[in-house]
Amino acid sequence: MADIWPTAEEIRDVEENMIEASRCRELYTEALKGDAQWQALETSPGALFTYDPESTYIQPPPFLEGAPLELPEEEGDGTKTFEGVRCMLLLGDSVTTDHISPVSRIAPSSHSGQYLIESGVEHKSFGSYGTRRGNAGVMVRGTFANAKLSNALASKTGPFTTHLPSGEEMFIADASERYQDEGTPLMVIAGSEYGQGSARDWAAKGTALLGVKFVLAQSYERIHRSNLVGMGVVPLQFNDGDSAGSLGLDGTEHFKVIVPGDATPGQEGIVIQVDRADGSEPFEFDVKLRLDTLVEIQFFKHGGVMPYVMRGLVANAEAEA
Repeated sequence: MADIWPTAEEIRDVEENMIEASRCRELYTEALKGDAQWQALETSPGALFTYDPESTYIQPPPFLEGAPLELPEEEGDGTKTFEGVRCMLLLGDSVTTDHISPVSRIAPSSHSGQYLIESGVEHKSFGSYGTRRGNAGVMVRGTFANAKLSNALASKTGPFTTHLPSGEEMFIADASERYQDEGTPLMVIAGSEYGQGSARDWAAKGTALLGVKFVLAQSYERIHRSNLVGMGVVPLQFNDGDSAGSLGLDGTEHFKVIVPGDATPGQEGIVIQVDRADGSEPFEFDVKLRLDTLVEIQFFKHGGVMPYVMRGLVANAEAEA
């Protein structure tokens, strides 16, 4: 490469002799106006985007729905106790982001496919989860929708789980909706290398929108763990040598998770209390809090990075007013 690569002087000579300022102005002054087709698109006045309620591609993102503009004042020492937590998925090792949020074509038999059919979309126009990522209705139904997903709480592979205590097997998103209507917080239990693969943002977004408050795994892929934190989902990690199998967890239990108000990054000794479905003696075990930095502790307190940023912007605007 040294024999053919131009020197800095040669590059500068070309720039000075071939690149004219007038040409740059000609090319870029009107660039943002777009071509005739772009300018012919119908638009609405105002600074905010106007969503088409009939669109199956782009709908208002729901991530800040119900989030107050100010962080509610903490009671007591700020300890957060989550009671009656249910396990919605009991998974094994090496669950990838494609298991959690596939980008494959949407099948008519899938939950998302049924949603699109009910929305008047023909099968030939379904496209893929990747092309529908602006519609949370599609993407939530597509979370954990990989046909090869193996959930111990379902009798078959794919996007299914068993709602407890009813015992009804159904689509994961339907179970989530029922649990959320009942006010039941949810968790996912998994093995090692949870979230490996590509850094797919909807793998964390969909998990959060399903009402999952915690993921408890033996280990995490770095980026997916960070994405979960950003969406307000708390990653917990089994202690070395512990697993769902070694602790005798089958996913039918009630869990109580206690996160201290003065929690520190990577804190060990986070308590999970367990009530078994068979009524046997309750027990508890310790796990590690995988909020790894002080900023991530703040994200947890705010419910994710988006509420954290929104409240920061509001506070700054009020300070400047």
